[in-house]
Amino acid sequence: MKKEKIICKEKIAIDFSEGKELLQTLENNVTIFGSARTSSTDKYAKLAEKLAFRLSKRNINIITGGGDGIMQAANKGAFEAKCAESIGLNIYLPNEKTKNEYTTKSLTFNYFFSRKYMLVKYSKACVIFPGGFGTLDEMFEILTLTQTGKLNGLKIYLVGCDYWKYLIKFIRKSLYKENMIDKADLNIITLTDNIKQIEKEIVLLLK
Repeated sequence: MKKEKIICKEKIAIDFSEGKELLQTLENNVTIFGSARTSSTDKYAKLAEKLAFRLSKRNINIITGGGDGIMQAANKGAFEAKCAESIGLNIYLPNEKTKNEYTTKSLTFNYFFSRKYMLVKYSKACVIFPGGFGTLDEMFEILTLTQTGKLNGLKIYLVGCDYWKYLIKFIRKSLYKENMIDKADLNIITLTDNIKQIEKEIVLLLK
């Protein structure tokens, strides 16, 4: 058991040290989250690819979880723009492909928690596309860190108005109504399908 704890600590240290080494010198980073299950023809995958391409053309680096679906689409957009880095922060998963081919820099993590931290540590904004439990986990951790001041100045966008509208309704009608969050917390999230608006605001944010 003691040996297992030592190995665990070593792997955690490696995750953070290698993540820092990969990302700390990069500026103007945006993180894109989303499902690994969407096809390349999915409308949200297409939007992610287009947004990443447009941001990359502005010399903005794109960071994703490095997997399939939305992540691959975003990496593909950044990769094909050829103006900034297309970064994939992957995770070791048994019997599952976790790395797409459209990255210029990549790193595979041992643990989800260290990966989640590094996904946003060096970013100024994150754009969250439709996804499942993993995407929700990432989103709510980021919201919590932003609400509590641990990620100051991070801009958070949700893309997919039809997809997220019931979640936003729950946040407003349950969390806010029952005083579980403050009114100011409602403004942490920007819900929009207008990627030109997102691009414009992120460019202004990074000036």
